[in-house]
Amino acid sequence: MNAFLDTVETEPKPEFWYGLPYGYLQLDLQPSPEGIQEAARQLRALPEGLRDRADQVFRLYAVILTMLRRQRVIGCALGMHPDEHGGASLSVLTVSTVAASGANPAAVLLQMLGSGPDNGIVPVELPAGTGYLLETERTTLAPTAPPDGQDEPVQETVWQGTVAIPVARTSSIVTVQLVTPALELADDYRGVLLGVARTVTFEDPAAPEPAPVDDLPSPSGRSPFG
Repeated sequence: MNAFLDTVETEPKPEFWYGLPYGYLQLDLQPSPEGIQEAARQLRALPEGLRDRADQVFRLYAVILTMLRRQRVIGCALGMHPDEHGGASLSVLTVSTVAASGANPAAVLLQMLGSGPDNGIVPVELPAGTGYLLETERTTLAPTAPPDGQDEPVQETVWQGTVAIPVARTSSIVTVQLVTPALELADDYRGVLLGVARTVTFEDPAAPEPAPVDDLPSPSGRSPFG
């Protein structure tokens, strides 16, 4: 399970934490029917100009939920940033874990990705350990709202960046992935992806810091300095 750095800890305790960059909104992967109805009500109450744009995002949210429920995704955020044409550049950030079945997760990861010299995998040093960056362009369901009258978005060529982080103590692999149809902004989104990967931590950010040794009481409960 994951948690965001600015959220209140819930049970069960997450296995790792990560932060979200500016312009990304965390999506609720298990929305209640009441929550969906309330979101629809708020959307209908918006001014007409804003309502159309919000409706596009709402429809995209519904499509993303359907797609992610088929996968082992534990965290997802939708990014919307102004582009140079006066519109919005959309992207989808997902975080997931893959079990390595008790084996060495780094070895499993390299076997999954391939270990040839031209595989395009780039090792990156992160605070959480060595990660592996893989970029590709592929044709898939694009992170854009479906056209009117359609239930699913169109197929587009998208840029997909993935950072995979082997975790030896849990025999798992944490993956941070970013997908966008804005191919011309791949360099910018690569920076966003690596920025999120650098926030991944396996230490609870909300945990109290241990007291300095000098401040610990002596066995008698009194300071050794009287």
